[in-house]
Amino acid sequence: MAGRDVPVNQCSKPTGWLGKITLWRMNASHSKLTDWGLGQIPVENDYTILDVGCGGGRTVSKLAAIATLGKVYGIDFSEESVAATKRTNAQWIDLGRVEIRQGTVSELPFADGIFNLITAVETHFWWADLPNDMREVLRVLKPGGTLIVIAEIYKGMTTGAGKFAEKYASRTGMTLLSVAEHQELFNNTSYSDVQVVEKREKGWICGIGRKPLASTF
Repeated sequence: MAGRDVPVNQCSKPTGWLGKITLWRMNASHSKLTDWGLGQIPVENDYTILDVGCGGGRTVSKLAAIATLGKVYGIDFSEESVAATKRTNAQWIDLGRVEIRQGTVSELPFADGIFNLITAVETHFWWADLPNDMREVLRVLKPGGTLIVIAEIYKGMTTGAGKFAEKYASRTGMTLLSVAEHQELFNNTSYSDVQVVEKREKGWICGIGRKPLASTF
């Protein structure tokens, strides 16, 4: 696996020239997956939205094009990702429609209860402490707000990529969950109206949960 360590590390935290290439590839390869995932939920034009692990910034762009009366924030702990997202969304940023920050999902630099929607595309399997990080995301959601996690790798996939990722998950630091484990994760961290949707022929999955209207967070 030594030869694969560099690209794997670049997926979790892109750096340098290889990070730039990785982010460009992410923008291209995740686009259809993102469109499918976002198609599972309503996204209103006045939403305030956060994209966690914004990577190369393509998801932020898609969301800004939908939320024409709202605002989209992106956050990533990779300096290279923050820079790439700012480049990708320069026009939206100039218009005040997008704001990008460097930070971690474990300590989101936002006040309680401000987002209608939080998205996480191809990132939650890298989070340092999934249950606590899910609760941190819940903190910054508005009551009734939605979290959606979208991925093309998960435990129990039948495709080659999924089998490979599951085999080496302990070495890469990825936390891969099955469909049932995604459901349990949302349920056990106080989300309501939980759904897990698969597109098995593609190996795609998304988990969706809402912050209860009477949440104490």
